[in-house]
Order: sequence, then C-alpha cells, then structure tokens
Amino acid sequence: MNLNITSHPSVKHCADTVNARYIHGRPEHELVPSRYALKVGSIDVTVVSDGVLSLPGAMLGHNADPADRAAWLEDKFLPPDVLEWALNVVLVRSGDRTILVDAGMGMEFPDLKRAGQLIRRLEDAGIDLSSVTDVVLTHLHMDHVGGLLVDGVREQLRPDLRIHVADAEAKFWEAPDFSRVSMPPGFPDALRRTGKRFLEEYHGQMRTFENEYEVAPGVLVQRTGGHTPGHSVVRLASGGGRLTFAGDAVFQVGFDHPDWYNGFEHDPEEAARVRVRLLRELAANRESLVATHLSFPSVCHVAADGDVFRWVPGPWEY
Repeated sequence: MNLNITSHPSVKHCADTVNARYIHGRPEHELVPSRYALKVGSIDVTVVSDGVLSLPGAMLGHNADPADRAAWLEDKFLPPDVLEWALNVVLVRSGDRTILVDAGMGMEFPDLKRAGQLIRRLEDAGIDLSSVTDVVLTHLHMDHVGGLLVDGVREQLRPDLRIHVADAEAKFWEAPDFSRVSMPPGFPDALRRTGKRFLEEYHGQMRTFENEYEVAPGVLVQRTGGHTPGHSVVRLASGGGRLTFAGDAVFQVGFDHPDWYNGFEHDPEEAARVRVRLLRELAANRESLVATHLSFPSVCHVAADGDVFRWVPGPWEY
C-alpha cells in the first residue's frame, strides 16, 4: 500500500514563501537564541538549534482529512500551507564522555538555506569538535547526519570517535524503501544519496547495537523503530532527573493527533504506535522531553488527556 497520496510543493517554493513573509529581512543569526543549557542530575545537556526547515504543512499528517489539518493549523496560529520546522541537536556531557546526539542538516539540501547551522553554533558556544568522544544518531535521515558531511568537519573529529547507530538502521540504508512516505519532490533522492555517502565515509567509526546501548553513565540509546527501522531515542537519567531526546518519534501535531502520519515516516502505523507508547510513558513518569522538530529549545513535559496528550512547555532556566 502506497500512502503517498498528497502532492507537495517543492522545497524551494516553501522556502521562498516563508522568506516573502519577512518584508523587513531576517535577523542576524545570533539575535535569537541558538543554544539552551540545562542539567539532568550530574549530566550537562545543551540543546543546539541547527536552524529551521521550510516544509509543506500537509506533511504534518498526510492521512488526515485536509479540513481537520487546516483547522488544527488555524487553532495553533500557524500558516495553512508552509511551516518552519525546528531542527534541534543535543550535546551531552557525562563523566569523561562528550556526546553529540544527531548532527543536523549540513549542506545536504541547498534549498533549505536556514538549516545547517550546527557547526557554526557549536563554535559560537566554544565547543571544539575535537572534544566530542561519541556521536549518537537517532536515524540516518539527512537532517540528522548532514553536519558530519560538511567539508572540513571530519578532519576536526577525533580519530577514535565512536558513532552509535542501530544495526537495523545501517542495514536499512543499504537499500532503503520509500514506498510509504509522503515527501516533497527531491527529498527521496537526496535522502538516499546522503545515507549512502554517510555509510561509505564513516563505516569504520560506526558502532552498531541491536536494541539498546549505554554510551556513558546515565546515557542510554534505545531503538524504537517506526519512523525508520532503526530509529532510536536517547534516555538520560542521573540523580533523580530524567530526560528523553525523542528524535523524530514526536512532532508537534503528535500530541493532539498521535495517529496522524508524518510524511517522513517509512512505517507510518508502527511510528504511530511508537509515538503513543512513548508519550504515555513520559506522561506517567513525568520526565522531560526534547525532540528534533519541536520548537526550540523544545524542553517540555507530556500530560495525558484521555486518548490524546498535551505538550507542557518547561520553564526557562536563566
């Protein structure tokens, strides 16, 4: 069954549409926050914005009734056609390990000019790439691995860098199946190209795991599947504090409509099941949530409200 029933505009059209709304121009890159630090027990966490992705609004739920989707967007004071999706990356320090969780877009899709900010923003924060001991990849979509493919980045990384990814994810990208996604034109080809290139360039540094792996004290990566076969989340636990980085398991609309299929999901039904299980667990244990595409800095809690959920933004610490 092919769920690709929605016709999407091109990414360039989406980016041009967003840019046209800013008639007075956009702010300089550091006029708005690009990093946010917090602690989970003794673990230091920094959420870093890689920028935003200008994408069709229909990708929020391509199996939803268009009228329902339009009503949700209006209710959230969001434009009806094109959205700017946040793109968050997390840096974790635990013990003697400095762990980068995902790596942003890099230069892998030139029409998305406002993404690919990670390397510059790490530098702005005084974070040296050579200090990173481990990279955890939630999955191998290009907006999660592209930063490692930017010219000159690999030369700055440690020769003993370990890149952790689920074995099922690495195998999937050897011959990926796009039959059930609903993406704008050009995305499938770009994703295939980036996945192949990443596996070729970083094969020697990859450390694969089956279902879970403790990267450092209190830092556990767990495979969920769904979004991609090897999609994983990162669970932090220290001193009574808990936080989950959910990657692409949770999008903003997924709180109100966890059964809506995101256009990037390779197995939409399983992705929805994963989303509900994870949100129910987070609501029950009251731990913090950060996700790739929730509005920066995305630190929040989850509350259960019958069969759906509420996104409860965490208070800023400053």
